[in-house]
Amino acid sequence: MTTTTDRPILVTGGAGFIGCNLADKLAREGHRVIIYDALARAGVERNLAWLRDRHGDRIEPMIADIRDAARLAEAADGTQAIFHMAAQVAVTTSLTDPREDFDINLGGTFNVLEAARRQTIPVVFASTNKVYGDLADLAFAATEQGHLPADEGVRNHGIGEDRPLDFHTPYGCSKGGADQYVLDYARSYGVPSAVLRMSCIYGERQMGTEDQGWVAHFLIRALEGEPITLYGDGHQVRDILHVDDAVAAYLAAWQRIDTVAGRAFNLGGGTANAVSLRTLLAHIGALLGSEVPLRFEDWRAGDQRYFVADRRAVDAALDLSTPLPWREGVERLARWLAAERGLNSTLPEERLAAAPNQVAAL
Repeated sequence: MTTTTDRPILVTGGAGFIGCNLADKLAREGHRVIIYDALARAGVERNLAWLRDRHGDRIEPMIADIRDAARLAEAADGTQAIFHMAAQVAVTTSLTDPREDFDINLGGTFNVLEAARRQTIPVVFASTNKVYGDLADLAFAATEQGHLPADEGVRNHGIGEDRPLDFHTPYGCSKGGADQYVLDYARSYGVPSAVLRMSCIYGERQMGTEDQGWVAHFLIRALEGEPITLYGDGHQVRDILHVDDAVAAYLAAWQRIDTVAGRAFNLGGGTANAVSLRTLLAHIGALLGSEVPLRFEDWRAGDQRYFVADRRAVDAALDLSTPLPWREGVERLARWLAAERGLNSTLPEERLAAAPNQVAAL
């Protein structure tokens, strides 16, 4: 894929966590970026202001809803690529209001694809590991490192793209349906589009809540001395991926869209960055010098006891670098959140330097 800087790039949800980091990278490379965002999520207006302060006229905001097909078509007109990040992102919200979840995630993605189809604009879509359901058919072994697959192949490599799709919850259905629409528009209409099914992405500019952005949420609660609620037993295992590595994957998918169009890839930190919630919380406690208080609630619908992405396909197709180790990434996020909230004094340098050696690796 030959890229040019004379036509802008559209990032839907561009004021959100991953979207603003992606837009920042694109602008630093000299691209003009259209930020299409409804600014519905608390705090994202600060991300937009940050982008405009850093890049000036290279950032072109369009405050509009992904459900507005006419406005979206206007935003897409003449662009060289679309990164579709806009979504309703919380499973809990989807259970409360499945209609809105459907309209935003599936209807909004349909609007993006139709806008792209008119001019054959490349699309890279942010999907989710939730398209694989709760993985309840897999056997797991309880270990000190958390729930790990009994199957040696899965334990060594993670969940691959050959895993059957199994949509759970309205969120899983809407994102899964959108995922399949993106792939089919490549087949049926020749739209050069690809899908990245993400695990847990974390990093700077993440305004985490209990329902989305849980790594940042854990750190925010711990920094403020507030208890953290764990749903289930806390031994769930996730492969966390720093946002810089996620952005690199999105850019590589666009740059190689001629060869990866019509494909879906699992994108996460992989086995090297797999960590249980309890292990992560122990590490946060080591960073802050005090144990993090916990509360427990029942398992939530569709929650996976384990999800680690098999990175072999995405690494081979996109030639990605080794992801940032999770301890280093979590420390970076802790520093950023502390500075953002004026809590620098809670992170002594000597404690941060010692913390990585205080918690055993998964």
